[in-house]
Amino acid sequence: MNAAKKDPHEGYRTLVDGQPVYIHPSSSLFQRQPEYCIYHQVVLTSKEYMRAVLTIEPKWLLQVAERFYKPANAAQVSSRRKNETINPLFDRRDEGDAWRLSKRRGR
Repeated sequence: MNAAKKDPHEGYRTLVDGQPVYIHPSSSLFQRQPEYCIYHQVVLTSKEYMRAVLTIEPKWLLQVAERFYKPANAAQVSSRRKNETINPLFDRRDEGDAWRLSKRRGR
């Protein structure tokens, strides 16, 4: 239950209930900011901080806790989300739209 995914805007979101959490500044992973992590406890100060944080691969959750986590059903994911790609902030080959923060384009 104590797994979190990096939020594109700030910090992390827990996978179970989507609560915003952050890696505690005293953690060795504070500067690394892994994509997925698990934690032992949450400490509430000015923000909710995760303590005892470990980096994980998302497929490990499916292997270790198959009754709790399951892969998304491809039939239930919207077609817009399936076809959506997000380009990097800067593409050196495309100078025309280099000023844009990001460009969304369907496949």
